[in-house]
Parts: sequence; structure tokens; C-alpha cells
Amino acid sequence: MQKMWYFIKAYLSNSANSARLLLCVLVVSASTVACASVPDWLRQVARAPLPVYSDDTDAVVLLDETTATVSLSGEVHYTFRKAYKVLRPQGRNRGTVRVYFDAETRLTFLKAWSIDKKGEEFEVKESDAVETAAFSEGLYADTRHKSVEIPAANTGSVIGYEYQQRARSSVLQSLWMFQDEIPVRRARFVLELAPNWKYVTCWRNHPDLSPQSAGENRWMWELTDIDAIRSEPKMPSWRSVAGEMGISFFPKLAAPSSAPGAWSQIGSSYENLITGHRDTTAEIKSKTRQLVEGVVDPYEKLRRLTSYVQHEIRYVAIEIGIGGYQPHFAADVFSNRYGDCKDKTTLLSAMLHEAGFDSYYVLINDERDFLLPEFPSLLNFNHVILAVRLPQKFDPNAAFATISHKKLGTLIFFDPTDPTTPLGYLPPSLQANYGLLVNEGGELLQLPVLPPSTNQIVRTAKLTIDVSGKLNGTVREIRRGPAAAELREQLLAVPKIHRQTVFQSLVSGLSDGAVLTSATVTDLGDFSSPLIIEYAFTSAGYAQHPAQLFLFRPCVLGHKGDAVLDDKPRQNPVIFPSTAHQTDAFEISLPPGYAIDELPHAVQYESSFATYKSELRTDGHTLHYSREYEVRTLRVPLEELGTLKEFFRTIAQDERAFAFLIPSSSLIN
Repeated sequence: MQKMWYFIKAYLSNSANSARLLLCVLVVSASTVACASVPDWLRQVARAPLPVYSDDTDAVVLLDETTATVSLSGEVHYTFRKAYKVLRPQGRNRGTVRVYFDAETRLTFLKAWSIDKKGEEFEVKESDAVETAAFSEGLYADTRHKSVEIPAANTGSVIGYEYQQRARSSVLQSLWMFQDEIPVRRARFVLELAPNWKYVTCWRNHPDLSPQSAGENRWMWELTDIDAIRSEPKMPSWRSVAGEMGISFFPKLAAPSSAPGAWSQIGSSYENLITGHRDTTAEIKSKTRQLVEGVVDPYEKLRRLTSYVQHEIRYVAIEIGIGGYQPHFAADVFSNRYGDCKDKTTLLSAMLHEAGFDSYYVLINDERDFLLPEFPSLLNFNHVILAVRLPQKFDPNAAFATISHKKLGTLIFFDPTDPTTPLGYLPPSLQANYGLLVNEGGELLQLPVLPPSTNQIVRTAKLTIDVSGKLNGTVREIRRGPAAAELREQLLAVPKIHRQTVFQSLVSGLSDGAVLTSATVTDLGDFSSPLIIEYAFTSAGYAQHPAQLFLFRPCVLGHKGDAVLDDKPRQNPVIFPSTAHQTDAFEISLPPGYAIDELPHAVQYESSFATYKSELRTDGHTLHYSREYEVRTLRVPLEELGTLKEFFRTIAQDERAFAFLIPSSSLIN
């Protein structure tokens, strides 16, 4: 659903997110003119005094201005202006501008300028811009972008750009994101409506702000000195913490059901787009019968059909005009054997209907917390998945990605685009995410959080340490859920002869200095089964033996500490990608001639969000170390940050703890 994502980006292109969206390396010939036509608005913001910013501030937004003009017929045009001052060399990337458009959202003009610290002015004209296709994944799409690189974007320079663009006629809404990863000196949104039109606003992460009157049917919202959003490890979605105003505009005489601002209205609009697209053909019916022939268990039927569309229908996007939102017909997707997320969802829904299952489109964003429930808008979505109505009798142990719906019964969510997440599971980014269920209108639902057992690593190892301190070991891992999907993706992304490099990277991450000696994988292509890997490694000098002592860490493999351990002040809660359950069981054969003198203490730590425990025991000349780690929730609020840090400090101490050995002869004497 690339064009739907473009649709969001088009409205955010002058927002705080644009800094990340616009980064690219381009070489564009710019017109350097002694008397460049730098507009007065840019000269004014360049002359304005600035506050003192911290030494690590790369740049500052001097002005971020959006003007939306709505005609009587509902045609909307946007004019964007943005200006920066570069404070450090790292801020030079703000000099690259990229604007997305298609046949419906053509640019009227695009201009850019700069004023260097000596006062010399430069201009970039639209003829200097480079126009290319916006996306490489699609087979064909009419979405394009124009890119310019503003000259003299050096430390001390002021750079700015301006462009005007027609909005897509199907959505009378806008998102104004006025916060950035750098400070914003002034942000402004201007709305000019035709007579007999009105607007409503919805604010996120900022108190409601009343506009100033800027003329007849013209309003202006203005903010000054907006703090930067500092990037933090494991922080929530960037958009979910940034200040934002959503605005909807519509004729005053519009019926409540047709005015923007209702999830049911958005669902109804999408239902109109998909009408007739799930109609089946003789070929689709025949393939469906072939896949489920002889199968009695309804869940197994469902598994076969979902697996077919997931793996046999390639992800390819053809998005022209409304095709960015409207799926192709199921017959075409089946015939071509390719499609994007909404196409694959459409074909799967058609096949499920033939097999006796009811299913429903779910519009969603593949970034958790992106959507604001209080602002119903198509701008919230960039992806489509499916909700399937399960029969009354099914095995709940096989289906975790379910909710109980008050009218439809048990619904299971499935993403036919994700190649490694089987039926019953959900990719981490979709868990706890909001989705719009399309069924007789639209209903906003929150998708489930899967239990820790669905993201599992069970690791067992037999290890030996020789008298030189060298460690040798064989390891067996059983992975389920995201832990399996992530490794599967890495292994399947490279030729078979190069998979050893993936295993070496895995082993190096588990134990510093470890060198892989062999590796095998079982059920790599069976996505519905756990992924089983076995590998052997060696680590020279793992144990230390100063004088008569011999010491090593019993926690040989795995680091479960976290970057949130730093002491920097934090502004946001900590977000885990998913729940998790991991166990380690290591059998360590001690070097001959040595006996245990001292062992680390067993550890147990439990909190509302996670648990950790480790144990050690001896059996003759063998040490047994085991531990269990479980994450139960996805979000740790700021008020529990101290507990979280203590939790990870406890784990780090356990991982670094040493066992001490002494020569066996010392015990006899």
C-alpha cells in the first residue's frame, strides 16, 4: 500500500518527520546568482535574533509554515514554506528537499534558496530539480518525487524552500506536525476556507490552541520556541510523542454521516472502494478446493489458504491513481500471482469465502502508536491485513492473534504480506496497534498483545573448558514467533553458501570472541513450525587463570542487558517490541585438575513488567547454569524507569559474575 504511505508523507512533508524522510545524497546543478531572488520572508527570518541553543544542536527551524486554501468545490491547495539555520556540520543534510506527488497532487512550483554566513545569496529553480520514481519496490506506480539540493548549506547558512501542491480530492483533512528533532523557532498553520465551510481540530501532545483571525474565513495557528524531541533508546513511535494538530474541513450543510471525523464514515468509504473486488472465478474456486480437499479441521483449512497467499503470491505493487488505495480484482491478483498488501488481502478474502470463512479488511499502520484514535482519518493508514471469523470450535493454543468481538465472535488477525509470520501470530509492530475493521462501516479496534510464550528462545548448550582457558561448545536453540521470524528472514535473505556468516554474527553477538565452527538449521522453510538451529563454536582465552586461580563466567551465551541503563534524563516511556520468554541451560565441564572454590549467587528479580532468575548447581566435575527471562508487557512508564534500570543492572551483574576454581591438590592439602 505504498501510495497510501505516500499520501501520509505528502501531508507530513513539511513536518518534523520530514527531516528523516528527506535525507538523501544528490548532486544537482544549482543556479548561483549574485542577485538571487531570495524572497522577503526568508530574509526576514534570517535577520531575526535567535536564543542560545545547546552545543549539540545541529540546526534550528526558523520558520515552518503551511497554508491550506479550500475552494467552494472542495479543491485544496497547500503552500509550504520552511527555513533552517545550520549550526553544526551535521545539520547540512537539511539542505536536501524531496517532494512527493502524482497525477492528482501535481506541484504548482518548487523553489529553494540559501544565504551563507557572508550574506551571499543562492537560488535553486525548479528546472534544477531531479524527478524520479518515488518507490523501487513497485512494478509500476505514478508516484514521483522532485529533489533539489540547496547550495551553500554550510554552518552559519540559512536555507529555505517553498512549494505549492494540489491536495488529493478524496480526503478533506490535514496533519500539521509542528515539532522536530531540532528546535523550532516559529511554526504556523493558515487555513482559508470558502464561504459556508467549517473546520474542526484535534490536538495531540499539545493543549488545544485557538486560532487568530487572519481575515474573512481565514484563521492562523502559531507556535513559537518549540522544544526538540530528543531521540531515546526504545522510545515510542516518534509521531506518538510529537506535537500535532489534525484538522478536518467540510461544508456547513454536510450531513453528520458524510462529514469527516467518523471512523464509520472512513470504513464505509473503503467498503465502496472494494465492492466487487473479491468476486471469485472458476480458477479461484478450483484452487481453493484443491488446497482444502480432504481437510476436516477448519483451522487447518484456514492455515493452508493463508499460507498459499502468503508465500505463493509475490509482493509487487502496481499503483496508478486510485490504485494506491483500491485493491485490484481478486481474479487479476490470482492470474498474475502478485500484488501488494491490499491485493493479497483481497485474494485471500475471496478464497476464504469459497471455503466458508467470513473475513474483513483491517486498515492499519505498520508503525505502532502512529494512529491517533481521536482523529479519524485515512491519513493514519499505510497497510491492510485481514481479520477472519473463526468457527466456534478451534484450538486456542494454535491461535494467539485473536480477540473476542461482541457481534462477530472470535476474530483472528493475519498479515498475508509478512513472509515469515504464520497464522496464529502477529508481527510485533501490529501488536497492541489500532486497526480499522471494515464491516458495515468502520470500527476501530486494538489488536492483541501476544503472550510471552509466542516469542520464545529455548537454548541448551554443552560446553567444556580446558586448562588453557579455551572454551568449546555445542548449542541447540528452538525459536518461536518473532525470534524465529527475524532469524528466518536473515537466513533466507542470503544464498545458502553464505548462511554461515549469519550464524557467525549470531554467535559473536551471544559471546564476545566466539568463533563459529559449524552450524545447521532445521525447518527453515516451514514457517508454521519452530525454527531449530544447532551450532558449535570455540572461544580462546575465555577463562582466566592468574597464579593458582582459575575463573570464568558461567553465563557463557547471551546478553539481555539494555541501553536504557544510561543515566541520562529520560522524557519518554520504554517500549519493548514484543513480549518474550527465553531460557538458557548450560552444562559446563570443568578443566581437569581444578575444583570449584566459589560460585556466583543465584539471582531472582520480579517486577510488574518482567522477571529474571538464574540458578547454579554442581554435579561431580560439571557445573550447571540455568536462567529464565520473561518480558510481560510492551510499555514501561517513566515512573517505573528506576525499577527497569535495577532489573537490567541485576541481569548485567549476573552475566558478568565469575565462578572461581582452584587446583584440586589445594583441597587435599
